[in-house]
Amino acid sequence: MILTGLVIGALLGIVMQRGRFCVTGMLRDIFLQKSWRTFAALLVVISVHAIGLTALTSADVISPNYPSFAPLAVIVGGFMFGIGIILAGGCASGTWYRSGEGLVGSWVALAMYALSASAMKTGVLSGFNAGMKSWDTGLTTIPGALGVSPWLFVVALAVITALMVRHFLTREKNAPKPARLGNRAAWKRPLHVYTAGALIGLLGVIAWPLSAATGRNDGLGITTPTANSLNFLVTGDQDRLDWGVMLVLGILVGSFIAAKATGEFRIRVADAKTTVRSIGGGVLMGVGAALAGGCTVGNGMVQTSLFTFQGWIALLFIALGVAVATKIWLKPSQARPAVAGSDETYTTDESLDHTVDSATPSGNLIDAAPSAVPTAPAASGANGTNVFAGFSAAPSALMVKNPASAPSKKLKDLGEGYYALDSLGAVCPFPLIEAKDVMKTLDSGDHLVIDFDCTQATEAIPQWAATDGHEVTDFVEKGDASWQITLKKG
Repeated sequence: MILTGLVIGALLGIVMQRGRFCVTGMLRDIFLQKSWRTFAALLVVISVHAIGLTALTSADVISPNYPSFAPLAVIVGGFMFGIGIILAGGCASGTWYRSGEGLVGSWVALAMYALSASAMKTGVLSGFNAGMKSWDTGLTTIPGALGVSPWLFVVALAVITALMVRHFLTREKNAPKPARLGNRAAWKRPLHVYTAGALIGLLGVIAWPLSAATGRNDGLGITTPTANSLNFLVTGDQDRLDWGVMLVLGILVGSFIAAKATGEFRIRVADAKTTVRSIGGGVLMGVGAALAGGCTVGNGMVQTSLFTFQGWIALLFIALGVAVATKIWLKPSQARPAVAGSDETYTTDESLDHTVDSATPSGNLIDAAPSAVPTAPAASGANGTNVFAGFSAAPSALMVKNPASAPSKKLKDLGEGYYALDSLGAVCPFPLIEAKDVMKTLDSGDHLVIDFDCTQATEAIPQWAATDGHEVTDFVEKGDASWQITLKKG
Protein backbone atom coordinates (compact mmCIF):
# COMPACT_ATOMS: atom_id res chain seq x y z
CA MET A 1 0.00 0.00 0.00
CA ILE A 2 2.87 2.43 0.60
CA LEU A 3 3.49 2.36 -3.15
CA THR A 4 0.39 4.52 -3.54
CA GLY A 5 2.55 7.23 -1.96
CA LEU A 6 5.00 6.88 -4.84
CA VAL A 7 2.16 7.24 -7.36
CA ILE A 8 0.66 10.31 -5.67
CA GLY A 9 4.14 11.80 -5.29
CA ALA A 10 4.95 11.25 -8.96
CA LEU A 11 1.72 12.94 -10.03
CA LEU A 12 2.46 15.76 -7.63
CA GLY A 13 5.97 16.15 -9.05
CA ILE A 14 4.64 16.30 -12.61
CA VAL A 15 2.01 18.91 -11.75
CA MET A 16 4.44 21.05 -9.74
CA GLN A 17 7.10 20.94 -12.44
CA ARG A 18 4.71 21.70 -15.28
CA GLY A 19 2.96 24.41 -13.25
CA ARG A 20 6.25 25.96 -11.98
CA PHE A 21 4.50 25.67 -8.62
CA CYS A 22 6.57 26.88 -5.69
CA VAL A 23 5.21 28.61 -2.61
CA THR A 24 8.50 30.51 -2.22
CA GLY A 25 7.83 32.34 -5.46
CA MET A 26 4.22 32.98 -4.51
CA LEU A 27 5.19 34.65 -1.25
CA ARG A 28 8.20 36.34 -2.82
CA ASP A 29 6.05 37.92 -5.55
CA ILE A 30 4.07 39.80 -2.92
CA PHE A 31 7.20 41.69 -1.84
CA LEU A 32 9.32 41.61 -5.01
CA GLN A 33 6.65 42.18 -7.68
CA LYS A 34 3.95 43.74 -5.47
CA SER A 35 1.60 41.12 -6.89
CA TRP A 36 -0.82 38.67 -5.24
CA ARG A 37 -1.56 36.85 -8.50
CA THR A 38 0.40 33.69 -7.75
CA PHE A 39 -0.48 33.73 -4.05
CA ALA A 40 -4.07 33.20 -5.17
CA ALA A 41 -2.91 29.82 -6.51
CA LEU A 42 -1.85 28.82 -2.99
CA LEU A 43 -5.33 29.79 -1.78
CA VAL A 44 -6.75 27.53 -4.50
CA VAL A 45 -4.76 24.61 -3.04
CA ILE A 46 -5.93 25.41 0.48
CA SER A 47 -9.56 25.86 -0.57
CA VAL A 48 -9.77 22.61 -2.54
CA HIS A 49 -7.97 20.86 0.29
CA ALA A 50 -10.32 22.38 2.89
CA ILE A 51 -13.46 21.32 1.05
CA GLY A 52 -12.21 17.77 0.53
CA LEU A 53 -10.72 17.18 3.98
CA THR A 54 -13.70 18.69 5.79
CA ALA A 55 -16.05 16.49 3.76
CA LEU A 56 -13.97 13.36 4.47
CA THR A 57 -13.82 14.24 8.16
CA SER A 58 -17.58 14.87 8.33
CA ALA A 59 -18.16 11.48 6.69
CA ASP A 60 -15.79 9.78 9.20
CA VAL A 61 -13.53 8.64 6.39
CA ILE A 62 -10.51 10.28 8.03
CA SER A 63 -9.81 11.43 11.60
CA PRO A 64 -7.13 14.13 11.58
CA ASN A 65 -5.04 14.73 14.69
CA TYR A 66 -4.95 18.49 15.18
CA PRO A 67 -1.59 19.78 16.52
CA SER A 68 -1.57 21.92 19.62
CA PHE A 69 -0.28 25.45 19.07
CA ALA A 70 3.19 26.11 20.55
CA PRO A 71 3.69 29.84 19.88
CA LEU A 72 7.46 30.20 20.36
CA ALA A 73 8.33 27.21 18.18
CA VAL A 74 5.85 28.07 15.43
CA ILE A 75 6.77 31.76 15.24
CA VAL A 76 10.55 31.30 15.38
CA GLY A 77 10.44 28.19 13.17
CA GLY A 78 8.19 29.78 10.58
CA PHE A 79 10.38 32.87 10.34
CA MET A 80 13.56 30.78 10.02
CA PHE A 81 11.96 28.64 7.35
CA GLY A 82 10.92 31.75 5.38
CA ILE A 83 14.50 33.02 5.36
CA GLY A 84 15.78 29.56 4.47
CA ILE A 85 13.61 29.09 1.39
CA ILE A 86 14.82 32.38 -0.10
CA LEU A 87 18.45 31.37 0.41
CA ALA A 88 17.82 27.84 -0.91
CA GLY A 89 15.89 29.15 -3.91
CA GLY A 90 12.77 27.11 -3.22
CA CYS A 91 10.48 25.73 -0.53
CA ALA A 92 10.54 22.11 0.64
CA SER A 93 8.44 20.66 -2.19
CA GLY A 94 10.05 23.10 -4.63
CA THR A 95 13.50 21.86 -3.66
CA TRP A 96 12.44 18.26 -4.29
CA TYR A 97 10.97 18.94 -7.71
CA ARG A 98 13.77 21.28 -8.81
CA SER A 99 16.22 18.55 -7.88
CA GLY A 100 14.39 16.51 -10.51
CA GLU A 101 15.15 19.27 -13.06
CA GLY A 102 18.89 18.81 -12.49
CA LEU A 103 19.70 21.81 -10.28
CA VAL A 104 22.72 20.82 -8.22
CA GLY A 105 22.10 23.73 -5.85
CA SER A 106 18.74 22.14 -4.99
CA TRP A 107 20.49 18.81 -4.35
CA VAL A 108 22.75 20.57 -1.82
CA ALA A 109 19.82 22.34 -0.15
CA LEU A 110 17.85 19.08 -0.03
CA ALA A 111 20.73 17.21 1.64
CA MET A 112 21.12 19.90 4.31
CA TYR A 113 17.35 20.08 4.78
CA ALA A 114 17.20 16.32 5.40
CA LEU A 115 20.20 16.42 7.74
CA SER A 116 18.99 19.34 9.88
CA ALA A 117 15.38 18.08 10.03
CA SER A 118 16.62 14.67 11.12
CA ALA A 119 18.86 16.24 13.78
CA MET A 120 15.86 18.21 15.10
CA LYS A 121 13.44 15.28 15.16
CA THR A 122 15.58 12.35 16.29
CA GLY A 123 19.16 13.57 16.66
CA VAL A 124 21.35 15.94 18.61
CA LEU A 125 18.94 18.87 18.31
CA SER A 126 15.87 16.96 19.51
CA GLY A 127 16.24 18.42 23.04
CA PHE A 128 16.30 21.95 21.63
CA ASN A 129 13.24 21.11 19.55
CA ALA A 130 11.34 19.81 22.57
CA GLY A 131 12.38 22.78 24.70
CA MET A 132 11.13 25.30 22.13
CA LYS A 133 7.78 23.48 22.05
CA SER A 134 7.39 23.35 25.83
CA TRP A 135 5.20 26.48 25.81
CA ASP A 136 2.00 24.89 24.56
CA THR A 137 -1.27 26.81 24.55
CA GLY A 138 -3.46 23.74 24.03
CA LEU A 139 -5.23 25.53 21.16
CA THR A 140 -5.84 23.41 18.09
CA THR A 141 -8.33 24.66 15.49
CA ILE A 142 -9.78 28.13 15.04
CA PRO A 143 -13.36 26.86 14.53
CA GLY A 144 -13.00 24.71 17.65
CA ALA A 145 -11.83 27.67 19.74
CA LEU A 146 -14.80 29.72 18.51
CA GLY A 147 -17.27 26.86 18.86
CA VAL A 148 -18.47 27.05 15.26
CA SER A 149 -18.64 24.63 12.35
CA PRO A 150 -15.48 24.41 10.21
CA TRP A 151 -17.76 24.67 7.17
CA LEU A 152 -18.19 28.39 7.91
CA PHE A 153 -14.47 28.87 7.37
CA VAL A 154 -14.43 26.55 4.37
CA VAL A 155 -17.16 28.50 2.60
CA ALA A 156 -15.66 31.89 3.50
CA LEU A 157 -12.23 30.89 2.23
CA ALA A 158 -13.67 29.39 -0.96
CA VAL A 159 -15.57 32.60 -1.70
CA ILE A 160 -12.51 34.81 -1.09
CA THR A 161 -10.38 32.54 -3.26
CA ALA A 162 -12.95 32.49 -6.08
CA LEU A 163 -13.15 36.30 -6.07
CA MET A 164 -9.36 36.63 -6.20
CA VAL A 165 -9.01 34.10 -9.00
CA ARG A 166 -11.78 35.78 -10.97
CA HIS A 167 -10.11 39.16 -10.49
CA PHE A 168 -6.72 38.00 -11.74
CA LEU A 169 -8.14 35.94 -14.61
CA THR A 170 -10.12 38.99 -15.75
CA ARG A 171 -6.96 41.08 -15.64
CA GLU A 172 -5.13 38.42 -17.66
CA LYS A 173 -7.89 38.37 -20.23
CA ASN A 174 -7.80 42.13 -20.71
CA ALA A 175 -4.01 42.50 -20.54
CA PRO A 176 -1.55 41.80 -23.37
CA LYS A 177 -0.88 38.08 -23.60
CA PRO A 178 2.57 36.95 -22.43
CA ALA A 179 4.73 35.48 -25.18
CA ARG A 180 5.05 31.71 -25.44
CA LEU A 181 7.77 29.56 -26.92
CA GLY A 182 7.04 28.92 -30.57
CA ASN A 183 6.80 25.52 -32.28
CA ARG A 184 6.07 23.76 -29.01
CA ALA A 185 3.54 20.93 -28.71
CA ALA A 186 0.52 21.68 -26.52
CA TRP A 187 1.41 18.94 -24.01
CA LYS A 188 4.80 20.56 -23.47
CA ARG A 189 3.32 23.90 -22.49
CA PRO A 190 3.29 24.81 -18.80
CA LEU A 191 0.10 24.44 -16.78
CA HIS A 192 -1.66 27.60 -15.71
CA VAL A 193 -0.75 28.22 -12.08
CA TYR A 194 -4.44 28.07 -10.98
CA THR A 195 -4.96 24.76 -12.78
CA ALA A 196 -1.87 23.39 -11.06
CA GLY A 197 -3.20 24.64 -7.71
CA ALA A 198 -6.54 22.89 -8.16
CA LEU A 199 -4.82 19.62 -9.13
CA ILE A 200 -2.44 19.78 -6.15
CA GLY A 201 -5.37 20.39 -3.82
CA LEU A 202 -7.22 17.41 -5.29
CA LEU A 203 -4.16 15.17 -4.96
CA GLY A 204 -3.88 16.28 -1.33
CA VAL A 205 -7.45 15.18 -0.65
CA ILE A 206 -6.86 11.79 -2.26
CA ALA A 207 -3.56 11.39 -0.40
CA TRP A 208 -4.99 11.42 3.12
CA PRO A 209 -7.15 8.25 3.06
CA LEU A 210 -4.46 6.42 1.06
CA SER A 211 -1.86 7.37 3.64
CA ALA A 212 -4.19 6.55 6.56
CA ALA A 213 -4.76 3.08 5.08
CA THR A 214 -1.05 2.33 5.68
CA GLY A 215 -1.20 3.49 9.31
CA ARG A 216 0.11 7.01 8.66
CA ASN A 217 -2.70 9.33 9.75
CA ASP A 218 -1.66 12.32 7.68
CA GLY A 219 -1.84 13.71 4.17
CA LEU A 220 0.74 15.59 2.16
CA GLY A 221 3.91 16.32 4.09
CA ILE A 222 7.55 16.93 3.26
CA THR A 223 9.69 17.57 6.35
CA THR A 224 9.17 14.38 8.38
CA PRO A 225 9.32 12.16 5.25
CA THR A 226 12.55 13.90 4.19
CA ALA A 227 14.06 13.30 7.65
CA ASN A 228 12.81 9.70 7.63
CA SER A 229 14.40 9.04 4.25
CA LEU A 230 17.81 10.00 5.67
CA ASN A 231 17.20 8.04 8.88
CA PHE A 232 16.34 4.96 6.82
CA LEU A 233 19.53 5.29 4.77
CA VAL A 234 21.66 5.67 7.91
CA THR A 235 20.02 3.16 10.27
CA GLY A 236 18.24 0.76 7.93
CA ASP A 237 15.17 1.02 10.19
CA GLN A 238 12.29 -0.33 8.07
CA ASP A 239 9.76 1.63 10.13
CA ARG A 240 11.14 4.84 8.63
CA LEU A 241 10.28 3.69 5.12
CA ASP A 242 6.63 4.74 5.15
CA TRP A 243 4.03 6.26 2.81
CA GLY A 244 5.47 9.76 3.32
CA VAL A 245 8.96 8.71 2.19
CA MET A 246 7.43 7.21 -0.94
CA LEU A 247 5.61 10.51 -1.49
CA VAL A 248 8.75 12.67 -1.54
CA LEU A 249 10.66 10.17 -3.66
CA GLY A 250 7.72 10.20 -6.05
CA ILE A 251 7.94 14.00 -6.35
CA LEU A 252 11.56 13.63 -7.45
CA VAL A 253 10.69 10.90 -9.96
CA GLY A 254 7.66 12.72 -11.37
CA SER A 255 9.55 15.98 -11.75
CA PHE A 256 12.40 14.24 -13.55
CA ILE A 257 10.00 12.53 -15.95
CA ALA A 258 8.19 15.79 -16.72
CA ALA A 259 11.40 17.80 -17.14
CA LYS A 260 13.09 15.15 -19.28
CA ALA A 261 10.07 14.73 -21.54
CA THR A 262 9.77 18.47 -22.18
CA GLY A 263 13.46 19.25 -22.64
CA GLU A 264 13.74 21.06 -19.32
CA PHE A 265 16.19 18.69 -17.61
CA ARG A 266 19.88 19.46 -17.56
CA ILE A 267 22.51 19.13 -14.86
CA ARG A 268 23.22 22.70 -13.76
CA VAL A 269 26.14 23.06 -11.37
CA ALA A 270 25.82 25.91 -8.89
CA ASP A 271 28.67 28.37 -8.38
CA ALA A 272 30.34 28.81 -4.98
CA LYS A 273 28.11 31.66 -3.80
CA THR A 274 24.90 29.84 -4.71
CA THR A 275 26.19 26.65 -3.08
CA VAL A 276 26.94 28.44 0.20
CA ARG A 277 23.46 29.96 0.18
CA SER A 278 21.96 26.54 -0.53
CA ILE A 279 23.77 25.05 2.46
CA GLY A 280 22.59 27.81 4.79
CA GLY A 281 19.10 27.77 3.35
CA GLY A 282 18.78 24.01 3.68
CA VAL A 283 19.82 24.11 7.35
CA LEU A 284 17.35 26.90 8.14
CA MET A 285 14.61 25.02 6.30
CA GLY A 286 15.13 21.82 8.29
CA VAL A 287 15.42 23.51 11.68
CA GLY A 288 12.57 25.93 10.97
CA ALA A 289 10.14 23.35 9.61
CA ALA A 290 10.81 20.99 12.52
CA LEU A 291 10.13 23.78 15.02
CA ALA A 292 7.03 25.05 13.24
CA GLY A 293 5.60 21.56 12.83
CA GLY A 294 5.66 21.65 9.04
CA CYS A 295 6.81 23.42 5.90
CA THR A 296 4.89 25.24 3.18
CA VAL A 297 3.12 21.94 2.45
CA GLY A 298 2.52 20.54 5.93
CA ASN A 299 1.58 23.91 7.40
CA GLY A 300 0.95 26.11 4.37
CA MET A 301 -1.34 23.67 2.53
CA VAL A 302 -2.56 20.99 4.96
CA GLN A 303 -2.82 22.62 8.40
CA THR A 304 -4.24 25.80 6.90
CA SER A 305 -6.96 23.72 5.23
CA LEU A 306 -7.76 22.21 8.65
CA PHE A 307 -7.88 25.79 10.02
CA THR A 308 -5.43 25.11 12.84
CA PHE A 309 -3.73 27.95 14.69
CA GLN A 310 -0.40 26.35 13.88
CA GLY A 311 -1.02 26.31 10.14
CA TRP A 312 -2.12 29.91 9.64
CA ILE A 313 0.32 31.50 12.10
CA ALA A 314 3.20 29.48 10.65
CA LEU A 315 2.25 30.64 7.14
CA LEU A 316 2.17 34.26 8.33
CA PHE A 317 5.66 34.08 9.83
CA ILE A 318 7.02 32.16 6.85
CA ALA A 319 5.81 35.10 4.74
CA LEU A 320 7.51 37.57 7.09
CA GLY A 321 10.75 35.60 6.82
CA VAL A 322 10.45 35.69 3.04
CA ALA A 323 9.88 39.46 3.18
CA VAL A 324 13.02 40.08 5.24
CA ALA A 325 15.20 37.74 3.16
CA THR A 326 13.89 39.22 -0.09
CA LYS A 327 14.83 42.70 1.11
CA ILE A 328 18.35 41.60 2.10
CA TRP A 329 19.40 39.18 -0.64
CA LEU A 330 17.28 39.57 -3.76
CA LYS A 331 19.00 42.55 -5.35
CA PRO A 332 20.58 43.16 -8.76
CA SER A 333 24.31 42.48 -8.98
CA GLN A 334 26.84 45.27 -9.30
CA ALA A 335 29.01 45.49 -12.39
CA ARG A 336 32.69 45.05 -11.65
CA PRO A 337 35.82 45.89 -13.63
CA ALA A 338 37.57 43.11 -15.50
CA VAL A 339 40.57 41.36 -13.96
CA ALA A 340 43.21 40.93 -16.63
CA GLY A 341 44.48 37.39 -17.00
CA SER A 342 42.14 35.99 -14.40
CA ASP A 343 41.16 32.36 -14.83
CA GLU A 344 39.19 31.95 -11.63
CA THR A 345 35.73 30.46 -11.33
CA TYR A 346 33.13 33.21 -11.30
CA THR A 347 30.17 33.54 -8.96
CA THR A 348 26.58 33.97 -10.13
CA ASP A 349 26.79 37.72 -9.44
CA GLU A 350 30.05 38.00 -11.36
CA SER A 351 28.72 36.02 -14.31
CA LEU A 352 25.89 38.53 -14.53
CA ASP A 353 28.32 41.35 -15.39
CA HIS A 354 27.72 40.30 -19.03
CA THR A 355 30.63 41.94 -20.81
CA VAL A 356 32.76 39.42 -22.64
CA ASP A 357 36.22 38.84 -23.96
CA SER A 358 37.13 36.33 -26.63
CA ALA A 359 38.03 33.63 -24.09
CA THR A 360 36.14 32.44 -21.05
CA PRO A 361 37.76 30.61 -18.11
CA SER A 362 36.81 27.35 -19.79
CA GLY A 363 37.95 28.45 -23.24
CA ASN A 364 34.42 28.53 -24.66
CA LEU A 365 32.59 31.22 -26.54
CA ILE A 366 29.27 32.66 -25.46
CA ASP A 367 26.17 32.79 -27.62
CA ALA A 368 24.61 36.09 -26.70
CA ALA A 369 23.29 37.07 -30.12
CA PRO A 370 19.55 37.15 -30.83
CA SER A 371 18.52 34.29 -33.09
CA ALA A 372 16.06 36.51 -34.94
CA VAL A 373 18.55 39.31 -35.65
CA PRO A 374 21.31 37.93 -37.87
CA THR A 375 22.00 41.42 -39.21
CA ALA A 376 23.15 42.78 -35.85
CA PRO A 377 26.91 43.47 -35.99
CA ALA A 378 28.98 41.11 -33.93
CA ALA A 379 30.98 42.52 -31.04
CA SER A 380 34.73 42.30 -30.76
CA GLY A 381 36.83 41.36 -27.79
CA ALA A 382 39.71 43.35 -26.41
CA ASN A 383 42.11 41.62 -28.80
CA GLY A 384 39.89 42.27 -31.81
CA THR A 385 38.53 38.73 -31.97
CA ASN A 386 34.96 38.41 -33.20
CA VAL A 387 33.50 36.74 -30.12
CA PHE A 388 30.06 36.24 -31.62
CA ALA A 389 31.18 34.93 -34.99
CA GLY A 390 28.92 32.07 -36.02
CA PHE A 391 26.78 32.65 -32.96
CA SER A 392 28.52 29.76 -31.23
CA ALA A 393 26.63 28.04 -28.39
CA ALA A 394 28.34 27.94 -25.03
CA PRO A 395 28.37 24.88 -22.76
CA SER A 396 29.88 27.22 -20.15
CA ALA A 397 27.42 29.49 -18.36
CA LEU A 398 29.97 32.16 -17.47
CA MET A 399 31.41 35.24 -19.13
CA VAL A 400 34.70 37.04 -18.70
CA LYS A 401 34.19 40.71 -18.10
CA ASN A 402 35.54 43.38 -20.40
CA PRO A 403 34.23 46.93 -20.06
CA ALA A 404 32.10 47.85 -23.05
CA SER A 405 30.25 50.91 -24.12
CA ALA A 406 26.68 50.07 -23.14
CA PRO A 407 23.91 51.69 -21.10
CA SER A 408 24.66 49.23 -18.30
CA LYS A 409 28.07 47.73 -17.70
CA LYS A 410 26.33 44.39 -17.25
CA LEU A 411 25.29 44.43 -20.92
CA LYS A 412 27.17 43.62 -24.12
CA ASP A 413 26.52 46.04 -26.96
CA LEU A 414 25.70 44.01 -30.07
CA GLY A 415 25.18 47.09 -32.21
CA GLU A 416 22.11 48.67 -33.83
CA GLY A 417 20.30 49.00 -30.49
CA TYR A 418 20.74 45.37 -29.40
CA TYR A 419 22.23 44.51 -25.99
CA ALA A 420 22.98 41.06 -24.53
CA LEU A 421 22.38 39.99 -20.94
CA ASP A 422 23.76 36.58 -20.00
CA SER A 423 21.82 35.01 -17.12
CA LEU A 424 22.97 31.46 -17.75
CA GLY A 425 23.69 29.81 -14.42
CA ALA A 426 21.67 32.35 -12.43
CA VAL A 427 18.94 30.82 -10.28
CA CYS A 428 15.47 32.30 -10.15
CA PRO A 429 14.44 35.02 -9.57
CA PHE A 430 17.79 36.59 -10.55
CA PRO A 431 17.27 36.46 -14.35
CA LEU A 432 14.14 38.59 -13.88
CA ILE A 433 15.77 40.86 -11.30
CA GLU A 434 18.72 41.52 -13.62
CA ALA A 435 16.48 42.03 -16.66
CA LYS A 436 14.39 44.63 -14.84
CA ASP A 437 17.51 46.39 -13.60
CA VAL A 438 19.26 46.73 -16.96
CA MET A 439 16.06 47.48 -18.91
CA LYS A 440 15.79 50.74 -16.96
CA THR A 441 19.06 51.89 -18.55
CA LEU A 442 17.92 51.32 -22.15
CA ASP A 443 16.07 53.71 -24.43
CA SER A 444 12.62 53.02 -25.82
CA GLY A 445 12.98 50.86 -28.93
CA ASP A 446 16.24 49.23 -27.79
CA HIS A 447 16.37 45.42 -27.73
CA LEU A 448 17.46 43.33 -24.76
CA VAL A 449 18.60 39.76 -25.54
CA ILE A 450 18.54 37.49 -22.48
CA ASP A 451 20.07 34.01 -22.29
CA PHE A 452 18.90 32.02 -19.26
CA ASP A 453 18.47 28.45 -18.03
CA CYS A 454 16.11 28.96 -15.08
CA THR A 455 12.89 27.08 -15.87
CA GLN A 456 10.65 29.41 -13.89
CA ALA A 457 11.92 32.40 -15.88
CA THR A 458 10.20 31.02 -19.01
CA GLU A 459 6.99 32.25 -17.35
CA ALA A 460 8.26 35.11 -15.19
CA ILE A 461 10.12 37.11 -17.86
CA PRO A 462 7.34 37.05 -20.51
CA GLN A 463 4.77 37.87 -17.80
CA TRP A 464 6.81 40.88 -16.69
CA ALA A 465 7.36 42.00 -20.28
CA ALA A 466 3.63 41.91 -21.01
CA THR A 467 2.79 43.76 -17.80
CA ASP A 468 5.40 46.48 -18.34
CA GLY A 469 4.64 46.96 -22.03
CA HIS A 470 7.79 45.48 -23.57
CA GLU A 471 7.43 43.58 -26.85
CA VAL A 472 8.84 40.06 -27.16
CA THR A 473 10.33 39.87 -30.64
CA ASP A 474 11.97 36.47 -30.27
CA PHE A 475 11.68 33.59 -27.79
CA VAL A 476 13.42 30.31 -28.57
CA GLU A 477 14.90 27.20 -27.00
CA LYS A 478 18.68 27.02 -27.34
CA GLY A 479 18.97 23.44 -26.11
CA ASP A 480 17.93 21.38 -23.10
CA ALA A 481 16.89 23.75 -20.31
CA SER A 482 18.33 26.77 -22.10
CA TRP A 483 16.37 29.65 -23.60
CA GLN A 484 16.87 33.02 -25.27
CA ILE A 485 14.32 35.82 -25.28
CA THR A 486 14.57 39.19 -27.01
CA LEU A 487 12.61 42.14 -25.65
CA LYS A 488 11.99 45.48 -27.35
CA LYS A 489 11.66 48.17 -24.73
CA GLY A 490 8.26 49.85 -24.80
